[in-house]
Amino acid sequence: MNIKELTIPRLGESVESVQLVRYTKNIGDFINEDEVIAEVSTDKVDSDVPATNAGKIIEFKYNEGDEIKVGEVFAVIELGNFQENNSKKEETTEKEITVEEKQKTVHQSIETSQFLSPLVKNIIQKENLTATDVNQIVGSGHDGRISKNDVLNYIQKKTNVSSSFNNSVISASSFGAKDEIIEMDKMRQLISKHMKKSKQTSPHVTAYVEPDVTNFVKWREENKTAFQTKYNQKLTFTPMIVDCVVRAIKDFPMINVSVDETETKIIKHHTINIGIATALPNNNLIVPVIKDANELNLEGLAKNVNTIVDKARHNKLSPDDIRGGTFTISNVGTFGNLMGTPIINQPEVAILATGVIKKKPAVLETEFGDIIVARQFMYLSLSFDHRVIDGSLGGVFLKRISDYMENWDMNTKF
Repeated sequence: MNIKELTIPRLGESVESVQLVRYTKNIGDFINEDEVIAEVSTDKVDSDVPATNAGKIIEFKYNEGDEIKVGEVFAVIELGNFQENNSKKEETTEKEITVEEKQKTVHQSIETSQFLSPLVKNIIQKENLTATDVNQIVGSGHDGRISKNDVLNYIQKKTNVSSSFNNSVISASSFGAKDEIIEMDKMRQLISKHMKKSKQTSPHVTAYVEPDVTNFVKWREENKTAFQTKYNQKLTFTPMIVDCVVRAIKDFPMINVSVDETETKIIKHHTINIGIATALPNNNLIVPVIKDANELNLEGLAKNVNTIVDKARHNKLSPDDIRGGTFTISNVGTFGNLMGTPIINQPEVAILATGVIKKKPAVLETEFGDIIVARQFMYLSLSFDHRVIDGSLGGVFLKRISDYMENWDMNTKF
């Protein structure tokens, strides 16, 4: 028998394992090459796993809900061009009927139209959750799908605080009588580890500038309607900032680097891939990436920014969308903040934070003397890895971004 073992592909630089959400096929089914055979969930996104060859499925190595390491064999297929037997598909064994009826009963008992994996259904049954309970659970998975962690977090919140005290390793003196213990979801745990590792890995230095962005703001205001009419793309400040950052990186390419694991070599990247830190609906953070930003004009940047941000906010990102960043931008001004001190997104060596744009009085020199006028200002802060970026390089790079924003050409065409 000519067989092929299917393995879990690498779904991201930091992804070591996945949770098997469900199989989309059954044992005995025929599957085409590149057809989806399973859905899996990582700490960051949900993904489809396609079959690498056509054939008949003869074995599944794991059950739905299991944790599987990247590279592990999860299914086996017999290679060949098999014809699906429709009459065979209609036949169901007594065991299969029992499982199907059991799952149907679970669906009826909780009265929800949402897809629930067998593992999630199991937990719901075991914990005697009602339809009201299930409808209150906010799903963090693909298309709002409820994951195991979503259910467990909900159960934790329902648990009496006093019983939590008995199992907690934290001193009781740390809590008040009405305090609530909240379990970190899987993604928040990953972010926590990633941020801690970044601070331990890179000696952070942060520099600041405050450019006068009056022309920058004025040009957008005068052109945003025409831009959207021409390209059917909303023109925000983000693609304009990315444009300035890319130009500055071209001037100082040693910003667009990373350090190898031995910490003895610098990897200088040819392409400029800009990550855009984006808040998710569940208040977690993700950094989708604009690939080859150095090859894009303003229209291309706007389209890419709008696409990845929309995908992030609707849990539609693929593993490739968050892979390969070489420099990150975090817009803290979105929340009304003046400035921030961002943590480097490893394995990058620098990250830019952009603050809120505010009008301020400014002194301008004229041929008739100094005058005070209202101008638009914005704080920029650059956190950089002092292992490979000295203060001089970090400072002149940040000032170059500032210069490009301050001197934005009012005659810029699109």
